[in-house]
Amino acid sequence: MTLDQLRADFDARSKRSLSLPIAGLVVWCVVGVFGMILPPKAATFALVFATGAIFPLAMAIARLRGEQLIENDNPLARLMGVCVLMVNLLWAVHIPLLMRAPQFVPLSLGIALGLHWMVYSWIIAHPLGYRHAMLRTAGLVAVWFAFPDHAVTASAFVVVATYAMTIVEMRTRPAIAEAGGTRLDRATA
Repeated sequence: MTLDQLRADFDARSKRSLSLPIAGLVVWCVVGVFGMILPPKAATFALVFATGAIFPLAMAIARLRGEQLIENDNPLARLMGVCVLMVNLLWAVHIPLLMRAPQFVPLSLGIALGLHWMVYSWIIAHPLGYRHAMLRTAGLVAVWFAFPDHAVTASAFVVVATYAMTIVEMRTRPAIAEAGGTRLDRATA
């Protein structure tokens, strides 16, 4: 298959890959509530444990939606899986931060768990993932400095808002096959 055909196949099998951002939005909403009702240290621990629920929740949502995430043999789906593994290797940073500098955890987790959007954007040949990752990162840095005593809740607000915008864009963008193949500039492919 050509790259354009692989992209169209990935898009069709994953049904726009909505399960992961929906799961992320739900979990980060819960994190935001924990941030409002728990003391900062407990809220940070809640953040760490809650974000571990994103992937299992996404798998349940994917099953309900008929998305092929894990069982997809498309090389671009495997690339996305490797990217998710890469992001999860950053737990080697998050755990020491939790132990030594917990005030950094909302920032580190918020940014790290959004890095895969860059690769997703390239795979689907659409800038929505680039926007998501950049807005999320800039917003997280801004609220981390602006609201140091409420970093968990402020970070959750940024992540949820970014997910909400991205999910709307994911649902409304033309499917790759409908758009006549890739929209990615050939110079960046």
